[in-house]
Amino acid sequence: MEYLIGFIIAMFIALTGVGAGTITTPLLILFLGVPTSMAVSTGLVFSAAVKLVLVPSQIARRQVNWRVLGFMVLGGLPGVLLGSLVLSHLATAGSTKIMNGLLGAILVLTAMYQIAFSFRTVSTVQDPPDRVRWLALLMFPVGAEVGFSSAGAGALGSAALLSLTSLAPSVVVGTDILFGFLLSLFGSGAHLLQGGGVRQALLRHLIIGGLGGVVVGTISARYIPRRPLRFALWVWLFIIGAQFLYRNAFVSMHW
Repeated sequence: MEYLIGFIIAMFIALTGVGAGTITTPLLILFLGVPTSMAVSTGLVFSAAVKLVLVPSQIARRQVNWRVLGFMVLGGLPGVLLGSLVLSHLATAGSTKIMNGLLGAILVLTAMYQIAFSFRTVSTVQDPPDRVRWLALLMFPVGAEVGFSSAGAGALGSAALLSLTSLAPSVVVGTDILFGFLLSLFGSGAHLLQGGGVRQALLRHLIIGGLGGVVVGTISARYIPRRPLRFALWVWLFIIGAQFLYRNAFVSMHW
């Protein structure tokens, strides 16, 4: 089961450029019963490991815009540290219901935004104004979301790049994958330094399955359309987030 989860998540990442923390953390909590804080830490480490495999190929293909990445990192890294601190504080206080409720809200809001974004009209402007500097501000809450839930780097990062830059789709994917890798690496380090736990055996199984998923996803990417897969991912994310909120409210009512 753990190998299969790693395989599916990594394949989605290779096919769509998103899905590492977005899929990993909810699956670990709902299907494997991993505590929320540990699931987030494990999701961040797994995301970093999978994207480490993808990053070299994106750089080799020159699909990373370093100037844009610099502005994203400028806001994203302080944000992921803040999110990690908040999660660590809630975990220490034993506020499981609060963590799960916030995680559910994050998943639902992210999904709703992405579903709406999927129906946006593509701009016909050839040379849009340069709004890259706004990325530093926008990536701070994205980083905080990643630090708290491990979700959002790929989804919200790519949406911001498509909205604020004129980068080609392949460069958007490459830049966002490297940004997500840096956030996952920095966030997992912050979690571990604050005493966040990671299940070593679980992580190892996820990574082994993930390596196969990366290979299959990379080979299949040229044959499978990216847009329908992303839309299906957002619908699934909305359902999972709503389940988190429902379960949290149901438990609270019966407390």
